[in-house]
Amino acid sequence: MLGDGRRGVRLALAAGAAGVAALPFLSVPAAQAAQNAPAAPAAPAAVADGVRDSQQWVLNMLDVPAAWMDASGQGVTVAVIDSGVSPDVSDLTGSVITGPDLTGLHTSPDNPHWGEHGTWMASIIAGHGHDGGGDGIIGVAPDAKILSIRVIPDKDDPGYSQYDSEPEQTIQASLAKGIMDAVKDGAKVISMSIGYSAPSGVVRAAVQYAYSHGVVLVASSGNSGQDDERRDDGFAPVSFPAEYPGVIGVGALNRDGTAADFSSNNLSVQVAAPGQAVPAQGNDGLYWTVDGTSPACALVAGVAALIESRYPVITPSQVEEALTSTASNVASGGYNVRTGFGTVDAAAALTAAGKLLGARQAASPVAAPVHFGGGPAAVPAAPVQPRGAGELVVFAVLALASVGLVLAAGAGLVMLRRTRGAHAVPAEPGYSPGAHGPGHPGHPGHPGHPGHPLRPGFGPGAGYGRPPGTGHTVPGNDYGAADDPA
Repeated sequence: MLGDGRRGVRLALAAGAAGVAALPFLSVPAAQAAQNAPAAPAAPAAVADGVRDSQQWVLNMLDVPAAWMDASGQGVTVAVIDSGVSPDVSDLTGSVITGPDLTGLHTSPDNPHWGEHGTWMASIIAGHGHDGGGDGIIGVAPDAKILSIRVIPDKDDPGYSQYDSEPEQTIQASLAKGIMDAVKDGAKVISMSIGYSAPSGVVRAAVQYAYSHGVVLVASSGNSGQDDERRDDGFAPVSFPAEYPGVIGVGALNRDGTAADFSSNNLSVQVAAPGQAVPAQGNDGLYWTVDGTSPACALVAGVAALIESRYPVITPSQVEEALTSTASNVASGGYNVRTGFGTVDAAAALTAAGKLLGARQAASPVAAPVHFGGGPAAVPAAPVQPRGAGELVVFAVLALASVGLVLAAGAGLVMLRRTRGAHAVPAEPGYSPGAHGPGHPGHPGHPGHPGHPLRPGFGPGAGYGRPPGTGHTVPGNDYGAADDPA
């Protein structure tokens, strides 16, 4: 799903390689899914309270109920950059802001295959249930808003073949614009359960733009964990945008907390969350369980929304530190490429975020009256004592006497010059005063050596020998340019 033999680079929905099923959970074996077998047929929707029960293990693994004591996502918009989000399903009613469709396709939102994947992800992030909130899907941040930005169709979308034939630059440019639009429309968290197998300059520039504007970016790390043919030194192929700096890459866990076999093991993985049989509501209103790093990404995006809701001034780097520093990695006691720094703990991350902000804003622990080196009292007295009034009078008299001597010497010099002038010898004929006189002015161009101006290129603003505006340019490093062909 993250690439094919024909083209090598392709955006994919990160749940597709793992599978989905209708509730009650109908397992889709990973081997079957890897062969792109069709998903399990739809089954009648499960009883609503059974849905809430079925997702309790997910919320408990992330310690979300404890985090709800401090935050619910209120005031935060999460951009879901995906295949579209249906605003009319029961558990998302009133929570969806419909953003742009950047696919270039003409599939109607009323089509049953429009926004399947995106609606699942949105419900995992911000589902609020229905019938008073007691039934249906409850998302990690139930009071958050969802901004739907469509950049990719689902596999069974009528326009998928058209999308699949588009140039890679066009597809990646759509993702870049989606990120930029999310920032401009006020999103504080961007959730991207999608993946490319190659980087893009324009997407990386958009990621940096979002990061610099205080937006937290979360992405799935890919479902290539079982793809032995594409392994490189034992690692699964990287997935973009999870691999870009500033993006929090998420791996998937089984229900028992171990790493899912399909979850990619590479250095883009920073944290992990449940990715097996995660309940979600579809665009058809039914309830499904979803496998893959897609739901794992959505869950972590929801936790990020809780942190943003509780601490609106927090920075993306502090959110990342709060998530990674409190994640629990029981298997290794540290970092590993399967689960990153470990399973996200929402309650602990909220506490850590508060401490990070407190550390940044706290006053200095050193009291103001305290001085290094003993302060002014430890400075030794001046080695020369101040002079008294009597000494000042003596110095004043001596100064006046010195002035008198200088004046007398000057007067004597004037008288001497007048006496010599009275006995001067007339100049001989033909003698030109000044031609060889004092200062030798007969050699023009030498006084002050003005014939050696500063060499061009080394003066102020000369650009160190290069003409203005011709600074060195490194080809290929213009992140605003089109991406290289695959």
